[in-house]
Amino acid sequence: MAMAVGARLRQEKVKKFEDFVDRRLKPDLVNAIAQRDNLFQQQKTFLDLKKNIENLEKNGVTSMRSMVNLGSEVYMQAEVPNTKHIFVDIGLGFHVEFTWQEALQFISVREARLARQIDEYTHLIASIKAQIKLVCEGIRELLQLPAE
Repeated sequence: MAMAVGARLRQEKVKKFEDFVDRRLKPDLVNAIAQRDNLFQQQKTFLDLKKNIENLEKNGVTSMRSMVNLGSEVYMQAEVPNTKHIFVDIGLGFHVEFTWQEALQFISVREARLARQIDEYTHLIASIKAQIKLVCEGIRELLQLPAE
């Protein structure tokens, strides 16, 4: 009888640990990975913008023609008579007019911030994975399974 009660308690603990992993740690891990992926995408966007500005400077482009997406994949041709000033999306739907040099300075600051945030999320992801491994090790010990 005592062994049955002990086995049942052990099964309840295992169930609680499994629920903790499935309901808390795994969703946290998925969220952290998604957030970091979003930061990687922002980083790529700023890198592309930086390269474009540097190409404009190098080639001395003062005006240009482009196709602009109006939405729903509807495009129209646009002419930019003066490329010396550009509008940069700074977040939350706000755009700021910058000269090329101001934009490059802003991009440098933003890239440094994004790199720090990516690093923080990478550490968070590693921490969550370590917690999952630790809980799984606890489950293994409760079930008295041999080490892998």
